Amino acid sequence: MDKQTNNEQPWSLWYKQPASCWEEALPVGNGRIGGMVFGDINQERIQLNEDTLWSGFPRDTNNYEALRYLKRVRELLADHKYVEAEQLVQSKMQGRNTESYQPLGDLWLKQTFDGGGEQEAAEYIRSLDLDQAIQSVRFRIGDTFYRRELFVSAVDQVLCVKYEAEGEGGLTIEASLTSPQPNELGSEKDRSLTLDGRCPTHVADNYWGDHPRAVQYESDRGVIFQARLAVLQGESAISTDQHNQHCMKVTHASSITLIFSASTSFKRFDKQPEGSVDELSEENDRILAAAAALGYEKFRERHIAEHQKMFRRVQLHLGETENGELPTDERLAAYKRSERDPGLEALYFQYGRYLLMASSRPGTQPANLQGIWNHRIQPPWNSDYTTNINTQMNYWPAELANLSECHEPLLTMIEELSESGSRTAAIHYGAEGWVAHHNVDLWRASTPTEGHPSWAFWPLGGVWLTQHLWEHYLYNPELAFLRDKAYPIMRGAALFCLDWLIETEDGYVMTSPSTSPENKFLTAEGEACSVAVSSAMDITLIRELFEHMLQAAKLLRTDEQLSVRIESALGMLPPLQIGASGMLQEWHHALEEQEPGHRHVSHLYGIYPGTAINREHTPELLEAGKLSLASRISNGGGHTGWSCAWLINLYARLGEPEQAYRFIHTLLARSTHPNLFDDHPPFQIDGNFGGTAGIAELLLQSHLDNIELLPALPEAWPTGYIRGLKARGGFEIDLNWADGKLIDALVRSTHGQNCVLSYGDMALVVRSAGGAVLDTSKPFPTVAGESYTVTLK
Repeated sequence: MDKQTNNEQPWSLWYKQPASCWEEALPVGNGRIGGMVFGDINQERIQLNEDTLWSGFPRDTNNYEALRYLKRVRELLADHKYVEAEQLVQSKMQGRNTESYQPLGDLWLKQTFDGGGEQEAAEYIRSLDLDQAIQSVRFRIGDTFYRRELFVSAVDQVLCVKYEAEGEGGLTIEASLTSPQPNELGSEKDRSLTLDGRCPTHVADNYWGDHPRAVQYESDRGVIFQARLAVLQGESAISTDQHNQHCMKVTHASSITLIFSASTSFKRFDKQPEGSVDELSEENDRILAAAAALGYEKFRERHIAEHQKMFRRVQLHLGETENGELPTDERLAAYKRSERDPGLEALYFQYGRYLLMASSRPGTQPANLQGIWNHRIQPPWNSDYTTNINTQMNYWPAELANLSECHEPLLTMIEELSESGSRTAAIHYGAEGWVAHHNVDLWRASTPTEGHPSWAFWPLGGVWLTQHLWEHYLYNPELAFLRDKAYPIMRGAALFCLDWLIETEDGYVMTSPSTSPENKFLTAEGEACSVAVSSAMDITLIRELFEHMLQAAKLLRTDEQLSVRIESALGMLPPLQIGASGMLQEWHHALEEQEPGHRHVSHLYGIYPGTAINREHTPELLEAGKLSLASRISNGGGHTGWSCAWLINLYARLGEPEQAYRFIHTLLARSTHPNLFDDHPPFQIDGNFGGTAGIAELLLQSHLDNIELLPALPEAWPTGYIRGLKARGGFEIDLNWADGKLIDALVRSTHGQNCVLSYGDMALVVRSAGGAVLDTSKPFPTVAGESYTVTLK
C-alpha cells in the first residue's frame, strides 16, 4: 500500500486536510450517481445524488389563456408601448416554475481507532485522481497506515468504498445512511443497509427570497427511491448495532469494501413515476450481486479501463510550473496572488472534461446547473436546466474536447422537449413545430415560468438547443444521425420560427414579443423594461437555424417546399444593427441599456458559440461586436463565473489571445472554489465547462469551414502540446508548439471528409501516411482511419 508519498499525478487534485464545507469536497460520479467526498479522518461523509431524483411529476403546465393576449401584446409593441406590453406578458402569458433537482442523502462512515475517541492523523493526503476517477484518503496514526479509496463505476453502476489498514491497528467501521427526504431505514441480514424515500411533489424556487417557500410532499405521488449499501462477501465480522438498527458495523478487519446502489421509480418525462419498493429492491439486488460477483480488483479494473478509454483521448501540456508540487488549494491561492501556473490551467481544462464525464453519460440525464451534485432540497435556481445560456455552456466542450458520447443526454433531452414543446407551441402561440423557454426540468417543462419576463419569457430556448444537434453532426458527419434524429427536431423548431415571425410594414419579419435573455433597456420615459421587438439574439439564432436547415435538407435531398419557405423568410430577416456609438445593438431599435455591464452578452451569440459574425463574412459586425464587448466589460460585465467563461471563448474567436487569457486567469483567481468548482456565486458548474471550452478554443478552431491551428495562442503558453482535440468535419488533431510557434501537427481523419488547414498566413506541408505531399491549395481528400502529418513550409 502506498503509505505517504505526495500525489504526483499531473491530473490530480490533492489536499493536506479534509474538506471543511461542501465546496471543498471532491466530486465523483458516473453520470447517474454522484457523490461529494469530504475525507474526514474519524467520520467520512459522502453526500449522494441520483440524476432522476427531482421534485414533481408529469403535469400540464401550459397556460391556456396565453394565446388570447398575443395579438394585443404585439399591437402595444408596434406602438412602442413597451412597459404595457411587458406587464401583459407577465400577468397573462406565463406559467409556473420548474421543479427542483433533489439530494438523495448521505453515507456516513465512522472509523474507530485503537485507543478510542477521535484521533489526529499524520501524513494526511486527500486526493482525486482524474486519470483513474478515484478519490482517495491516506494517513498514519501511530505505526498504522490507513487508506480509503472511492469511485463510481459507469460500467457496473455502483459506488464503491474500500478501507485498508497496514500495521498493528485494525479497521472498525460503522456505516449509516441518512436523507433529508421522508424515508424509512432498515438492515437486511446484517450485510446491508437500505434507505427508502420519496421526493417532494413540488419545491418552490425562492433562492433570493426572504422566507423559505413550501416544500410539498404527497404520500402517493412523486419519485420514490431506494439506496442500498452492502458489504462484499469475504470480509471480516459484520453486525447490526443492537441499539441502532440503521447502523451496520464491520469490526477487526484489515480490509473493508462497501458497495452502494440506488434505484428510482422514474420511467420517462411524460410517465407517472409509479413503482413499488419491491421493484426497486429487485433492481438493487441485481446490480449489487453482479458487482460483488466480479470481486473488488476486477470491479476496479473495469472502472479504470472504461474511464481512461475516454479521458485519455486528450492530453494537454501548457508548460512547466514551480507550484506543481503544492496542494491544490495552496496552488490556487498562489495563482490568486498572480503566480504563474500553466499547469494549473491545464489541470482546470482536464477537470472540466472529468466533470462532464462524471455528470453526463449515455442513458443518463444531462448535466444540470450543478452537474449532478446538490445537497439542498431548495437548490439555487432549482438546479435545473437554464436554457438561455447555462445548459448550452455545459456542453460547449463536449465535441471539441473529444467527449461526444457525453453530449448524448442533452441531445436526448432536446428530442423529448420537442414532444412536450409541440403542445406549448400550439396552446400558447397557435404555432406549428415546438418551442421551449428558459427553464427545463426532468419533466421537460417547455412553458415560460412565472417571474419577470426579462428571464421568464424567452421562446427561443429550443432554437438555441437545436444548434447542439447540428454541432454534433458537424463533428461526427454521419448522415444517419442527421436524417433520423437531428433533422426532424430542427425541422420542428424551424416550423415554430416561421409561425412566430411576423411581417412588419418595412418588409422585415420580426420576433414579437422579444426579449434578450435577462437584460433590460430604458424606455424613452426612463423606465426599465425587457420586452421589445427582435432582439439581436433572436434574429441570429433563427438565421443560423434556417441556414442549417437549408444545408441539411440539401444533404438529405428532402423538404423542397419547406426549404423554399425558409429561404424566403431568411431573406426577410432584419440585419443586425450597429448603433451610433459603433456598438452592436442588443435590440432592433436603438434602446438605451439599463445595465451597461450586464452579465449576459446575448447579442454577441453570433461570435460565439454561433458563427454568423466573423472576420471573413461580416467584418463590420465583428468590429461592432468587439466594441460592445469592451463596453460591457468596462462597465463590470463578466462578473459571474459562467459569464467570465463566455468572455474567454468570445476573445478566442476574436483572435485576441491576451484578452482571452486575462479572463482565464480571472475565472480561476476570482470565481473558483478550493475544489476547483466554479463559483457563480454560488456554485454552478457551467463556468467549469465554459472555461474548458475556452482553453481548447484558443488552440483549435474549425467553425469557418477550415481547421485553424493555434488561432489564439497566448504568450503565457509559449511551449506545449495537445493531443486529441476534435475538429468539425470529423478530425482529431495533435499540436506541438515552441517559442509561441507551431512545430508540427497530426491530423487523424475519422470520417474520410475533405480537409482544409490553416496556421495564420504561414504555408503548410501536409503528408499522407505513405509520405506523399498533398496539395493544400484546395480541400484535400482524406481516408477514414488514416493520419496526416503537418509541418511548416
